[in-house]
Amino acid sequence: MVVRFFFSLAFLVFSQCHPRPKTDTYKRMPVAKRLDTEIPILCYHNIKSSIDHHAPLLTVTDSVFRVQIKMLHDSGYHTILPDQLYHYLTKGSALPSRPIMITFDDSHEEHYSVAAKELEKYGFRGVFFVITVAIDKPHYLTHQEIKALSDEGHTVACHTYDHPMLTKLPDDQWSRQIDKPRELLEKITGRPVDYFAYPFGGWNQRAVDEIKKRGIKAAFQLSEKQSATDPLFTIRRIMVSDVWSTAKLSEEIHAAFNRNLLAYSTKQKTKML
Repeated sequence: MVVRFFFSLAFLVFSQCHPRPKTDTYKRMPVAKRLDTEIPILCYHNIKSSIDHHAPLLTVTDSVFRVQIKMLHDSGYHTILPDQLYHYLTKGSALPSRPIMITFDDSHEEHYSVAAKELEKYGFRGVFFVITVAIDKPHYLTHQEIKALSDEGHTVACHTYDHPMLTKLPDDQWSRQIDKPRELLEKITGRPVDYFAYPFGGWNQRAVDEIKKRGIKAAFQLSEKQSATDPLFTIRRIMVSDVWSTAKLSEEIHAAFNRNLLAYSTKQKTKML
């Protein structure tokens, strides 16, 4: 008994002095540190000269878009890109004062000819979520325009191959909808494609797990509640309406992302970059 006791004691001391290395640490996904803080993120789809036959909920006119972007600039907002948001959420890295992200879904040609040009007037940069089936099709982005967006400092990100509802996607379709589109976009831009937006904003835990295991850093939905366990993969955005005045847009930004929890509120100090 005495021998067994001292052997056990010696093993315990050795274990404490020489702990077993955590070989799986490098495989762990970063965890969002600021789960109670959201950065405003806007989502646009169609930007047309008139609403006409386009879906009203997915369309703003180019004149309204220009007014909205000017308001953001005049109000002191500074656009950020996904890498900045990722580092802020996982490492607490500094952001500009009044940070906001502006995103565009579905690869419409006017994202290059109208939206990007308007953003650039104010030194803004945006995030363009591309569905690759539409590349080079009439009224959609071309290879050259996607490359130009990336070269001009915008972020090009993945929005699947042909916009399916991922919550119902068959098991054999994940590579077609995520892996191959990412590879194509990386080939076009010459840069990693690390971010993703769910078609229709639809996600479930199965979709989140498929996104995570492919090495995507973060994924964006629409305005549903974030996942408590995977906030980096359910980042919220609001769709912008054509009927919103600039005052209404400002109100919606504060309401959707909680005025008291914005990164630029008086309770949170951010550094001007």
